[in-house]
Amino acid sequence: MPAQVRELRQRIRSVKSTAKITRAQEMIATSRIVKAQQAVAASKPYADQIVAALTALVSHNVGIDHPLLHEQPEDSRSAVVVITSDRGFCGGYNANVLREAEALAQRLRDRGREPVMYLVGNKGLTWYRFRDRDYAEAWTGFSDRPTFESAERIGRRVAEDFLKTDAEGGVGEIHVIFTEFHSMLTQEVRVRRLIPLEISEREDDGTGPVLPAYEFEPSAKDALDLMLPNYIESRIFHMLLQSAASEHAARRRAMKSATDNANELIDVYTRLMNQARQAAITQEISEIVGGADALADSGGE
Repeated sequence: MPAQVRELRQRIRSVKSTAKITRAQEMIATSRIVKAQQAVAASKPYADQIVAALTALVSHNVGIDHPLLHEQPEDSRSAVVVITSDRGFCGGYNANVLREAEALAQRLRDRGREPVMYLVGNKGLTWYRFRDRDYAEAWTGFSDRPTFESAERIGRRVAEDFLKTDAEGGVGEIHVIFTEFHSMLTQEVRVRRLIPLEISEREDDGTGPVLPAYEFEPSAKDALDLMLPNYIESRIFHMLLQSAASEHAARRRAMKSATDNANELIDVYTRLMNQARQAAITQEISEIVGGADALADSGGE
């Protein structure tokens, strides 16, 4: 019985140590979520404005021709940028992204296109390496605190590959898989086609925003040459910030759940230890009483 009590005490100490770690991780994630939310909010106006400017430019110049605006049917490869985290302890965050990446890759194959993976985050890189799968490029080390320089590196690489021909290893379209942050409790995996741009025609009913009319010098095409790289990089940067906020929220939720489970396990082990101690004490009392009765019987004889 004492051996069982010692074993339960060791388990309680072990679970308490784990609970301290998960609690610390939860507090760190909570403190970083606020900064991540502020970064997302700060990047949104610029991302919205560059999308609006690009939309106005294309809308007022219907005949404009630019390689980033048109489908390239001769290219049979499609780039897929998969944004995961560098660290774990974030529940199903990475599993959901990778599951969506596999589903998108299958849809592309069904269309007769070959998916080419561009990986962001150590977890995605490890997943593909473990399964010995090919990928074009990988970037790690900044998933929880992305910088615009990181988005520039990603944007330049995928844009360069888009402008290449299929024979040169180019791609005909670029998709990005990221996790959109809605609230502390809600994050959703999204798939966005980054380029070529999806341009939809609609009739003006007078209720939508009025797009500004721009004059360009020397030409609208030259303006597009300058704007589109910034558009790609700003969109990727915004998606990286969304994913970072979602990662912190998922880690906080996972660590809180782990801490709660650890506390429940400590209560269970404590109850079992008390039962074992009570049983041991009862057994000792029974032995003492039995010994006293035996002595009394022998003395009476």
